[in-house]
Amino acid sequence: MIERFRPWWSQRSQRERIMLAVMAGLLLLTLGWLLLVRPMGDALADSRARYDRAVTARGEAQVQADAIAALERGKPKALPAPIDKWIGQRAGEAGFTVARVDPVSAAQATVVINAVRPQAFFAWLADMERRDGLVVEGLNATTNNDATLAVEATLRTRAP
Repeated sequence: MIERFRPWWSQRSQRERIMLAVMAGLLLLTLGWLLLVRPMGDALADSRARYDRAVTARGEAQVQADAIAALERGKPKALPAPIDKWIGQRAGEAGFTVARVDPVSAAQATVVINAVRPQAFFAWLADMERRDGLVVEGLNATTNNDATLAVEATLRTRAP
């Protein structure tokens, strides 16, 4: 291969040889950039982005774990009424039309609401967890035709 290249190369003038050498050098430099440097830079940027996402996720998980630990440390207050009556009263205060509230045990009850807006319902659940110390044991929500939910939620008191 090189032997076939030598006569062709020797037929070129000095100026053409310099120009071809510069062109070959620039071609190698461009290929090196495209095949080595750029993929390595992209891989490094991707790994930094993954690391940043992992650090953020770890921080969020730690905050949530701390919040759960704080809830577990805090003693739940006693409800002023039986749990089924209390849930019905609090749902009425929030403006929900409750289909039924069934007591499961002294510390657990199931509430059924046929039509409730999702944002209002989940805000109410969060308030029940925060203020009353109730915990969502189970939740079944189905969408209605009018952008509301039909909800069946089981709530229980936290163990003292």
